[in-house]
Amino acid sequence: MKVLALLPAAFLFTSCATIFTGTSQTVQIESVPSGAKVQVDGLDRGATPIALKLKKGNDGQTVTLKATGYETKNFQPQTSFNSVSVLNLTNILAWGIDAASGALWKYDPKFYSIELDSKKSRN
Repeated sequence: MKVLALLPAAFLFTSCATIFTGTSQTVQIESVPSGAKVQVDGLDRGATPIALKLKKGNDGQTVTLKATGYETKNFQPQTSFNSVSVLNLTNILAWGIDAASGALWKYDPKFYSIELDSKKSRN
């Protein structure tokens, strides 16, 4: 009976990064010039300045900025190890859950100011 009572607690304390920091994170994007069209992995998300909710993962998501008269700019916000995952201690299942959900990583920095390059005129 005691084992059954402890089972929910065992699951509650697994995959700490997934539980405490989630599987997505908000990143602020600004551009020069302001008002650039923003896409994430090819899907329209609005215009700069914008607070984007991005899925976490080792590679992160690809952000594209487009503005009339400027070159299109693609970039991936930088990711780093999410130290909250250390709370998993020796629970290999929890590490696997954090890795699979992307919560093992976090976006750092959380703010980007991107300067778009003017298109070269063709003569």
